[in-house]
Amino acid sequence: MQATIHNEFLTLTVDTLGAEAVSLKNAAGEELLWQADPAVWKRHAPILFPWTGKLPGGTFTHGGKTYKGGQHGFARDLEHTLLRAEGDTIELELRSDDAIKAERFPFDFVLTSTFRLEGKTVHHTLTVANPETAAEELRFGIGYHPAFRIPFDASHTTTDYEFRFDQPESPMILDAYPNGLLTGRCGYRWKNVSAIPLTDDLFANDSFCMAGLRTRTLGIYEKDTGRHIVCNVEGYPYSLIWSAPAKPVRFVCIEPWQSLPGAENDPQAWTERAAAACLAPGQHWATTLSTTFER
Repeated sequence: MQATIHNEFLTLTVDTLGAEAVSLKNAAGEELLWQADPAVWKRHAPILFPWTGKLPGGTFTHGGKTYKGGQHGFARDLEHTLLRAEGDTIELELRSDDAIKAERFPFDFVLTSTFRLEGKTVHHTLTVANPETAAEELRFGIGYHPAFRIPFDASHTTTDYEFRFDQPESPMILDAYPNGLLTGRCGYRWKNVSAIPLTDDLFANDSFCMAGLRTRTLGIYEKDTGRHIVCNVEGYPYSLIWSAPAKPVRFVCIEPWQSLPGAENDPQAWTERAAAACLAPGQHWATTLSTTFER
């Protein structure tokens, strides 16, 4: 099922499968999100929960049981309950149930996804709660993965675009090549730059996971016109940029994460792994991605 909200600038459609934004159009009716061509990449803007990236061995253990887990968790693959779609807001919820706890993740949780339009900005808030009735703490990772259509129109090509920070940066790149797990290596690809040029080969070795950015915003800009899509990444310890290896580039992702992928030498026990947060029963936690569309 899908729900749609709009204001004078934007029309947003969200699917209850994955609580995923599947369409965002501007006032001219131009589609701003990647439209999930399965020959290139089959998603639009998935939610990453209860972990980001991959798990070592594709598994974790808890209470003497081993659980299999694919990339980026499972929230993006499950049906969420639509709580409301009215005015400028869409709100959805995913609750753990017996099947999830038995097969995927043995912890109680409530994940609420709230989309709100404000002018040319979409605010997407993810709230995680550990119910008061839970038997143990809730440890989780979480992140965003929106894909934006590139080029903005038929008169532009890949190299007409660049990622921009709002101040010079020397991003520390955390290495996860070639299998998507952190290797423990890190280094610099760019030093003291305000922009990263987009090319068709930029993501030949997958994404760039940037740690410790000082910038408040990270956006994709059309160099000759100034049209842009900008994410507020302030408060996120990690920001990734990525696109599928298809040429020419058809979309770019700007991905603020509150947690990291697994490392090659991570323990199997879930309780020993790094997390975005650990919630005692009755506690909750929230994060918001605000994205502004000036095009």
